[in-house]
Amino acid sequence: MAQPEDDPAVRNDSNDDDEEEEIEEEEEENEDVEDEGEEEVKDLESQKAKLRNRFQNFFSRIQHESVPIRVHDVVIKGNTKTKDSLIEAETASLKEASTIQELFAASNDVNLRLQALEIFDSVKITLDSGPPELPGTANVIVDVVETRSPLLGEIGVFNKGEAASSTLEGTLKYKNIFGYGDLWDGALAYDCGHKAEMSAGVFLPRFKGLVTPVTARLFLQSQDCLKFSSFKERSLGLSLGLFSTRNHDLVCNLAWRTLTDPSRMASSSIRRQLGHGLLSSLKYTFKIDRRNSPLRPTNGFAFVSTTQIGGLAPDSRCLRFLRQELDLRCAIPLGFYRSALNLGISAGVVFPWGSGFSSMPSPLPERFFLGGNLSPVCTLGGPTSLWGFRTRGLGPTEPRRQFLSNSTNENTDSGRDYIGGDLALAAFADFSFDFPSKWLRAKGIHGHFLASAGNVEKLTENAYRNFSLRKFTESFRSSVGVGVVIPTNIFRMELNYCYILKKFGEDCGKSGFSFSFASPS
Repeated sequence: MAQPEDDPAVRNDSNDDDEEEEIEEEEEENEDVEDEGEEEVKDLESQKAKLRNRFQNFFSRIQHESVPIRVHDVVIKGNTKTKDSLIEAETASLKEASTIQELFAASNDVNLRLQALEIFDSVKITLDSGPPELPGTANVIVDVVETRSPLLGEIGVFNKGEAASSTLEGTLKYKNIFGYGDLWDGALAYDCGHKAEMSAGVFLPRFKGLVTPVTARLFLQSQDCLKFSSFKERSLGLSLGLFSTRNHDLVCNLAWRTLTDPSRMASSSIRRQLGHGLLSSLKYTFKIDRRNSPLRPTNGFAFVSTTQIGGLAPDSRCLRFLRQELDLRCAIPLGFYRSALNLGISAGVVFPWGSGFSSMPSPLPERFFLGGNLSPVCTLGGPTSLWGFRTRGLGPTEPRRQFLSNSTNENTDSGRDYIGGDLALAAFADFSFDFPSKWLRAKGIHGHFLASAGNVEKLTENAYRNFSLRKFTESFRSSVGVGVVIPTNIFRMELNYCYILKKFGEDCGKSGFSFSFASPS
């Protein structure tokens, strides 16, 4: 019996049903996948929202209340040459923090201190949670990148408290030779006052666990004062920094000093001090500077007190003296065109000590000489500068040695020597303001009106008996002027027109235009 053939219509209907079932299953699977994706997205968004809320609550909490925390560990990374002990000493304050706020402040302070060592290209401090079994703790990760080039050369214009003019200085530094943050350098310096210096030194930020850095410097100085005071000075010595913090500084100086007169025309008081002398002294400086800028202060105040005692070595040629300097500055904002009034007053006194001190002269290089091309706004440290007067251009004078003219056989006047003073007082006022030009304001170029006054007087060799405060104030030299100030990254340049209000016959100062260069001292 023959088998019936398959019906094509029935076969096609069966295939269509299978395809529809497969399509429906795929659609159901896609819908399930979409549902699962939507659920994952919702879960992720929910987690983000929770995390965002936690951060908001955390930052809101630390802004309004102290959040207690304890530092469990400080992890140091990235140092290959630098000793761990150096970084650990600089980061010790992190473990003293007891709140989040204190930890943030300590981290910022540690970052600044590590960068100030000048041996790292970058410093990164990260706060991480402590071990799970120790709630309320944190780990601090200090990641440093050591400098690639340990050799560094610098050149710039600087001010030194004892100088009466700006100093051009070039320095070559080599960093971190032994891994203790040690900084070795050699320097050459020259200023407009015909003073040259060659020196080499080392800076150790943490020597043998000491809290403060230690510095040592060997120097050779030479200064030509023939034009105004008929002598040359040469010093070879060592300066040792014993104690240094943000506000305090203690330095020990030991130098062999030689005074000569190649011209053989020096006055009698200068001739008595020619020859060799030993300088052994301790110098203590207390400094507070709360001004918003050392180059153009518009707000704040500053105060410096420097005390120096010489004559510590048991040697008859040792220079015995006491020297005190005070300097007070104040910047008052006026509220228009970024204007400000800077006021300053500085004073200094030097006196010998020992048997018969009242009739002895003070050491010539330690006396006060007013004048020079420094800006009093930047010079912080004592009475040194006075607008409009030359370096060593005012104060007590003595006639130089007379010599016999070959043609007339008569004495010829050879001028006078400026011998400096034992008491100095100087004051200034500086009104600074922005120009209307936007381009000048963007460059920091501004104008200023200026006024200064000062005087020096001799007190030693029994001269204090004839000292009169009224006579001292009446003999003040004074000047006023106006100028343009051009600041740069490393120094301040002034083009001023100064008018001398009061001077005396032997003073070396005149009205006119002058340039001055200065950097923060």
